[in-house]
Amino acid sequence: MSTILVTGASGFIGKSLSRKLAENHQVICLSRKDPGLELPWVKGAFASFEDLTQIDSYQIDILVHLGAVTGGMTERDCVLVNVEGTRCLMRYLINRGCKKYVLASSIAAVGFQDREFRPLQLPVPDEHPCLDRSGYGLSKYLMEEISKYCHRQNEEIDVINLRLSSVCADDRMPPLKEVGSLPEWSLGGITIMNLTDAVRAFVMSAEASYHPGVRIMNAAGPKAWTSVPVVEILRNWWGDDVDLSHFEQPGHEYNSVYEVSRIKREIGFIASHLPGKVSL
Repeated sequence: MSTILVTGASGFIGKSLSRKLAENHQVICLSRKDPGLELPWVKGAFASFEDLTQIDSYQIDILVHLGAVTGGMTERDCVLVNVEGTRCLMRYLINRGCKKYVLASSIAAVGFQDREFRPLQLPVPDEHPCLDRSGYGLSKYLMEEISKYCHRQNEEIDVINLRLSSVCADDRMPPLKEVGSLPEWSLGGITIMNLTDAVRAFVMSAEASYHPGVRIMNAAGPKAWTSVPVVEILRNWWGDDVDLSHFEQPGHEYNSVYEVSRIKREIGFIASHLPGKVSL
């Protein structure tokens, strides 16, 4: 049994994840709001060394870091919390001997929030560079860079950055996307998982065998959340600006716009809740 610190434990994913992890591990919840679980709760901010000292009595084996500010916040808040806050948290835990880290990055790290975004490659690879213009995607990308920086100083740590897709409650999945105008947060609307699958991705990452290094993995379903072939939606958005040939190949018409082979290969995760009209 490992002792796992979960930040953002009062959030949408955090509460369900903490409850699930507690079935086989000792879970310590860190959040500013009471998650309302029958688990040890530390009230505080992960970006504050002073608040983190409340955890001194625990020997943390694994960090699952969900705490963050999300899209729509100011550039300053995104950087202060998601980047500097993560540095503060990792430094505290590294200094106390924690060796395993699962960090909630985002598929938005590539920068699709802006209508000017065009991916360099499709399906989007796990380590596609950041082309963000809004601040949120940049903050998640820089969080990943912080984890690489920490590993260069402490080569024994194992870090998994999950570039998490959009997540919806199991009973509130949105309708499948059809051809329409190019929106902000474009790829986020066709890259969706349900909560159960998202929780499972984090549990499997936390319980994966110790593997020193830093890995970045797209945590998304293998199929796009669309009612029509993906190429129809993307061509309507981007015209000939992007190579869409992958989705024109037989059997690839409804594939995810994100590459998901690495998380399947290294963690064993495959999202199980898929759009109703397609199958693996």
